[in-house]
Amino acid sequence: MHAWQAVERGHEVVQIEREAEARGASLRNFGQIWVSGRAGGEELDTALRARELWERIGAEVPGLGFRAIGSLTPVRNAREHAVAEAAAARPDAAARGYGLVTAAEAREINPALRGTFEAALWCERDAAVEPRTAQLHLREALEASGRYTFLPGREVREVVGHGAVRDDHGDVHRGDAVVLATGAWLSGMVRELVPDLPVRRVRLQMMQTAPLGERLTTSIADADSFRYYPAYKGDALDALNAEQAQAPVAAAHKMQLLMVQRQDGGLTIGDTHEYEHPFAFDTLEDPYEYLTEVVESFLGRPLPKIRHRWAGVYAQCTDTTRVVHRQQVADGVWLVTGPGGRGMTCSPAIAETTANELGW
Repeated sequence: MHAWQAVERGHEVVQIEREAEARGASLRNFGQIWVSGRAGGEELDTALRARELWERIGAEVPGLGFRAIGSLTPVRNAREHAVAEAAAARPDAAARGYGLVTAAEAREINPALRGTFEAALWCERDAAVEPRTAQLHLREALEASGRYTFLPGREVREVVGHGAVRDDHGDVHRGDAVVLATGAWLSGMVRELVPDLPVRRVRLQMMQTAPLGERLTTSIADADSFRYYPAYKGDALDALNAEQAQAPVAAAHKMQLLMVQRQDGGLTIGDTHEYEHPFAFDTLEDPYEYLTEVVESFLGRPLPKIRHRWAGVYAQCTDTTRVVHRQQVADGVWLVTGPGGRGMTCSPAIAETTANELGW
């Protein structure tokens, strides 16, 4: 997205990528443009601006698969209903597109929800793109500009002057500005440049199914997402946390349900959160079994066969109220990392802010 902003503003860009194709967290996530759970203030403003930019870029690059599908969070009892009701009564509820709907209304919005629940929190501002292919289509559009060069299989190793870096092939690349968008890669050169970087790494597990065989017209979350996202903080959530414990598996793995249907009909489902290092090297089956039960209870039908399981790692500011860590680390060189689980949602607006601050 930083490359997109620079090219859109008339600059020439060289993008250096460590691998042959990017394999970081954004490739592995839900593809959600997730406005609904964001904290107020800067975080919500960033998410709403990013939502506008995603829609605009999606019109220019149809391959992104941008879909303004909204989201539903079904609730099953009075405690969960109270949190949804409080969210729908927020002063910024209209900006978020919040609405509290009955179970029947939720099924009109998303007929695939045949399971048992009392009501649902609706957020019409949420959207989705295709995470596995978004970067490929963005790159095709950038290359068509004639002002973009992609250099895969190279790792930037050293800052060697104003706006200049050396890669692991020994080549030096110079520009008016260098943006190091390193994702969760926080060692090596990043540690040398910023030894006390206020960013941590987080690991999560996810899965994807075979095609559902019918359309899931919205993304879906469960009430555990209320516990995870800052927009839902308040007395109602405090009561939920005090009076209704998470299922043991969900609590042990710091879980919530998020689910989005891919364009091929499969469902991307997650997720867990692991914060303590060293991270496990393997994936665990209990969270997958738990998520399967939750999804089947909402859909009222068996889940299609699971075709893919994976783990990913992303970078998150240790001060989780910060949208991103943006820092000048040398003359003409900036480091941008740490958006946490907001990377896919907020990336266009994060890049736009970088471009504005650098005077592009």
